[in-house]
Amino acid sequence: MVQSSGPQDEAAASRRGRKPIRPDPASGPVALFAHRLWELKEQAGDPSFADMASRLGAAASKSSLAAAARGSALPTWETTWEFVRVLAVDRLGRDAEEARREWRAHWELAASTAQTETAPPPEAASRPETAPHADVRSDAASHAADLETVAEATETEVLMAENPVARARSTPSKSLIAAIVTGATGLAAALFAWLAPGPEPAEPAARSTPAPSNSSFDDSLFEGDVTHPDGTVVKKGTEFTKIWRIRNAGTIPWQDRYLTRLNDTPCKAPKRVAIRPVQPGQSVEIAVRVRAADSPGRCKIYWKMTDAAGAELLTAKKPIFLDVVVA
Repeated sequence: MVQSSGPQDEAAASRRGRKPIRPDPASGPVALFAHRLWELKEQAGDPSFADMASRLGAAASKSSLAAAARGSALPTWETTWEFVRVLAVDRLGRDAEEARREWRAHWELAASTAQTETAPPPEAASRPETAPHADVRSDAASHAADLETVAEATETEVLMAENPVARARSTPSKSLIAAIVTGATGLAAALFAWLAPGPEPAEPAARSTPAPSNSSFDDSLFEGDVTHPDGTVVKKGTEFTKIWRIRNAGTIPWQDRYLTRLNDTPCKAPKRVAIRPVQPGQSVEIAVRVRAADSPGRCKIYWKMTDAAGAELLTAKKPIFLDVVVA
């Protein structure tokens, strides 16, 4: 179902245009994750994002794939897996399950690290207040010096009272009296603040236990055509059985699911086909009976996975299809 690469990649690589800006892996966990995507893309021949979304069969748009490699925001796991699947599995031939586990670990690490780095700092109110005694002591020392000044001024006043001549020569100014009063008042306030009991320390807030993260997800992996691969020639008017192999690549068991036909063609096929229950990690072969058209031509029929009510599942995935030539 996935077409092979060819000269189109070389043509795409040689096209002139604006060169995308590669993310700096040292600028953060999301940029490092995007840098790994770029390395995988280069290992797979550096196809364009347009080719990945169309010719290579990625179930994600060209803009979504380009944004994933930009490094400004972490892409969803579904977009990440489509980026990796068409390159690592389809182009480089790596084991699908091993590639999924490896890149899922990279993705979860980037998500958790980015969340930790952007977490807000603890509330300032949770830190105990610094006791003011040191500042009060320094203020008390300063005011003690003021007190010495007050004593000297008082002594001068006594001498002047005893000596009228000196009193006439050295009458204290109003500013000196104001300084004496201010110094005494400030010293009294500092001593009171030092001796007064401080506020009781606040009780630490109870730590809330974070809710466990829900890591369950639904995913599928197309493993191949068991019968009648794309381009198979069938005789007109004959019946044949098309079989696909699909793996449950998520963590949710498949129950009461179907493949539902999306279009009509001269070849006849049932509207929907039941899928037996499939546990996570297991593969399933799905068979559908098809009758070839009565006249030569091409038959391409699409199916999507749905639930029993017909609601579409795995909406980010492209349909699987039958593609035969009637002769």
